[in-house]
Amino acid sequence: MKRIAYSLIAAAVAVALTACDGDDGKQGPQGEQGVQGEQGTNGTNGTNGTNGTNGTNGTDGADGVVGKDGQNGGSGLIRIATVPAGAEVTGLFLTEQGDLFFNVQHPSDANTLEDGNGRPYDGGTVGVLTGVNFNELPRNIVSSPVPVTEFEMQTVVTAIGQYQILGQTGDVYADLGEKGLAGGLGVHYGITSGDKIIENDNPDFNGFIPSADEENTGYLFTNWESYPGGMSRLKMSKSDAGTWNIEEAMMLDFDGVKGTAANCFGSVSPWGTPLTSEEWIVRSDVDSTQHAEWNDPAFTRIDRMKELVTPEFPNPYRYGYIAEVQNPLSDTPDVVKHFTIGRYEHENSLVMPDERTVYSSQDDTGGVLFKFIADQPKDLSSGTLYGAKLTQDKGLNDPAVTGFDVTWVEIASGTNAEIEAWIAEYDEIDTEDFVEGQTSYLSVADVKAWADGAETYPTLAQGGGLVTAGKPMDNRSAFLESRQAARQLGATAEWRKLEGISINYDRVVEAVTGQDMVPGEVVEQAYMYIGVADIDDTMTGDEGDIRLSARVKDCGGVYRAHIDNNYNLTRIEPVVMGGTHRSSLTGAQECDVNQLSQPDNVIVMQDGRIIIGEDGIQENNTLWLYDPNAK
Repeated sequence: MKRIAYSLIAAAVAVALTACDGDDGKQGPQGEQGVQGEQGTNGTNGTNGTNGTNGTNGTDGADGVVGKDGQNGGSGLIRIATVPAGAEVTGLFLTEQGDLFFNVQHPSDANTLEDGNGRPYDGGTVGVLTGVNFNELPRNIVSSPVPVTEFEMQTVVTAIGQYQILGQTGDVYADLGEKGLAGGLGVHYGITSGDKIIENDNPDFNGFIPSADEENTGYLFTNWESYPGGMSRLKMSKSDAGTWNIEEAMMLDFDGVKGTAANCFGSVSPWGTPLTSEEWIVRSDVDSTQHAEWNDPAFTRIDRMKELVTPEFPNPYRYGYIAEVQNPLSDTPDVVKHFTIGRYEHENSLVMPDERTVYSSQDDTGGVLFKFIADQPKDLSSGTLYGAKLTQDKGLNDPAVTGFDVTWVEIASGTNAEIEAWIAEYDEIDTEDFVEGQTSYLSVADVKAWADGAETYPTLAQGGGLVTAGKPMDNRSAFLESRQAARQLGATAEWRKLEGISINYDRVVEAVTGQDMVPGEVVEQAYMYIGVADIDDTMTGDEGDIRLSARVKDCGGVYRAHIDNNYNLTRIEPVVMGGTHRSSLTGAQECDVNQLSQPDNVIVMQDGRIIIGEDGIQENNTLWLYDPNAK
């Protein structure tokens, strides 16, 4: 994600779902908010029915009438909500009780209008949809409208339920007394100075952990994506009316790991611990030949990180990881960074039901899909890191129909302890060590020598880094420069903004083990869903492993990955793509407001439908509900 308010760098740099034609049906006139009908069999007049099955009532309403504002439109997409101007949809999290949390990230500070919450959306907002159980969501939801009025454009508009604000940037919860948050929600302070560094408008990941001994009570963990980054925890209880009350608020203490950077999306592990992702731009450039900028006195974009550490200058190799919040419900949760999962621009990591296999997405241009297999269940401190190698379907290049077979390239095995020992060798580096034309850190030449099996690191004269020059080879390249290491070993480093990844736990368990986990349905194949914000740049063209056409471009799309009986991903294929159209005003290509625009987070419901949050270029981004059966 992204539009980080205080980014370390300035910028790193439908599925054409053809609705199934029913017998003798033809497209009727535009209807008034057509109601999605139940899927039937062998019906007539199903012009816009779900793909592959002719329904008595088509997806868009009876007799194939296309509903207002593109409701479903034969694409399987329903607009569940829109967020205010300037904002993206983040923090999707669906609880076992059917509560859907999502955030309004960095809305425009020019928003002044208020909805039923009695507050304008002019700052980062954490919230939840109330009055509806998303685990029992009907299939005849009618899309909310495309915002037109100033009120619709400045507030959260929903197709179902009511959006409740749980907190906004800077909230202190004064009515809670000592259980409030004197420093303010999303506000970060320097470790050494104690001074306020930033009020963060970027709430991202949400993860809800229910209380074991209090019914309808739990703890909501929220990432705050900036640098320095952070995580809040709200203890909450739900009333009989379905609304939530805040009982306690805190910002977690990350001092023990020298702070975090750009806490992006995340997940809750199967054993109940939040996993927060550092998406700090870590200079893991695919083609770069130098990594010297960090301690260059002219490189000022690292300045805010200097507040976090002692000595003053930060060690970049201490950032860019997955951090696990252990003992999350205690008064003083423990935070552990898992260097074993690799250092790169983490969007989020996802632990499979075997409690050992972890998939992690890299949100950058030229990124890698990584896999980590822990040596022991519930322990991510040691294991083996892998990178995905893609083989594109022959003869295809349209993103709507082109899939990829997946094999896995082993990168290296390691432990947190040994990797941290390598990291510590860079702790004392400062601006005084900078030499023009050299690097104090690992270079591409170092990583290439490692991948080629060299016995020693290159010298300074050979382009090696200051710390390792001429020393015996080790595996630090695999974990400190993971993308470059994966690329040098043959993994595919061509994804463009690889975003959220998600599974439905019960569906995966049933598909893999045969246990009856999903009521009323036999699940024989489960998938991991993948959001890709842009299908452009390194994903398009005639070279590399990914050679797609540029038809979708910046609108992006959602893929799914087949999961085998060993929780291994074997194939990735498109599910639903955004669609471009040409603006009549400017002639520029834009994303169709009734289709996806840069999908970010994805959530898989138990019935197989998916919820998609946009980080797009629309004036009002959308929270979508998509039914894969529509394809």
